[in-house]
Amino acid sequence: MKAVSALIVPTLALAVNAHFHLQSPEPRGPFVAASEPNFCDDYTHVTENRTDFPLNGGIISMNTGHPKWSAAIFISTDADPDSFDKFEQVNTFFQLEGEGDFCIPLNLASSNATGLQEGQNATIQVLFDGGDGALFQCADVTLTSDASSISCTNSTSSDSDTSGDSGSTGEDSGALGLTLNTNVLLGVLGLASLIPLMA
Repeated sequence: MKAVSALIVPTLALAVNAHFHLQSPEPRGPFVAASEPNFCDDYTHVTENRTDFPLNGGIISMNTGHPKWSAAIFISTDADPDSFDKFEQVNTFFQLEGEGDFCIPLNLASSNATGLQEGQNATIQVLFDGGDGALFQCADVTLTSDASSISCTNSTSSDSDTSGDSGSTGEDSGALGLTLNTNVLLGVLGLASLIPLMA
C-alpha cells in the first residue's frame, strides 16, 4: 500500500502543476486551475485594467508545466467578448517542447486579424493544449504602435532570448525554436472545430 501511495502522490502533484499561466499581457484575473478549460479561464467579462499591447513587435509571455504542447492566439475587438465565436484566430497553431517560461512573438499588424488599429481596445485569448485538453486564458489590451518593452526568455535547450525592444521585429522566427510539425498541426487543427461548440 505504501508503494502505491508513493506513486500516486507525485503523480497528483505533477497533474496539479501541468497547466499554463499567461504572464504578459496581464490576464483577466488570478489563475484558477479548475476554470482553465472554460472560456477565458471563466473570466467572462472585460476587466478595467487593460494592458498596452503593440501592433508590431508584441510578445505573449507564459509559463507551462507541460513537456510538449500546442497553442494558438485569438483576438476580439468586441467591447465585451463573452464567447468563442467573437474571436478570430491570428496565427496558425504551433507546437513547442519544454517546460518553463516561453516567449511567443505576436505581430498583429501582419497577422490574419483585420481592422486592427492603434488605440483600439481588444481581447487576446490564448488556446493552449498540453495533451490533456484545451485550456484558455484571456488578456484585455489596448493596441499601441510602440514595440513591447518586456524582456522575455525562453526555457528551451537553446539559448535563444527574445525581447520586444524597438529593435525587435516581433516576427515568428526559427531562432525562438518554434517548430511547425505538419502531423501535429493537422491534429491540433481539429481543436479549432470544437471552439464554436464550447460557446
